[in-house]
Amino acid sequence: MDELLNDFPITTEIEVAWGEMDALQHVNNAVYFRYFETARLDYFKQINLLVNLKESHIGPVLGHTECRYKLPVTYPDTLLIGSRVSDLQDDRFTMEYQIVSQKLGKVVTVGSATCVMFDFKNHTKALIPEQISQAIINTEET
Repeated sequence: MDELLNDFPITTEIEVAWGEMDALQHVNNAVYFRYFETARLDYFKQINLLVNLKESHIGPVLGHTECRYKLPVTYPDTLLIGSRVSDLQDDRFTMEYQIVSQKLGKVVTVGSATCVMFDFKNHTKALIPEQISQAIINTEET
């Protein structure tokens, strides 16, 4: 199963909870965006993106996100979520996610999100700090 996530430098493991199931007995479609959020935050920890947020007032906001459901996930299961940055620009970056079900041994969901850097003090877009851009580049090269 590791080969399904070879192209993703960060992997997040999540246990499917019984309460995430819907009336059709599979994980509710909205839950996948929480899975993506958890994976995104793991990536942010890796690159120290939120470390100086209180001082700099600059951080990421979600500009766009999408999800493609390939196979239903049911309880019990453990999911592995690969995350990577596929596009890096001056003021934004796009992340891609791939979710693999350990029970099925297959990719069950793919998604993406565009994060725009925002200056929360001045309420304007901001540039990605150089150390963050370099941390993304270094993470993607490993």
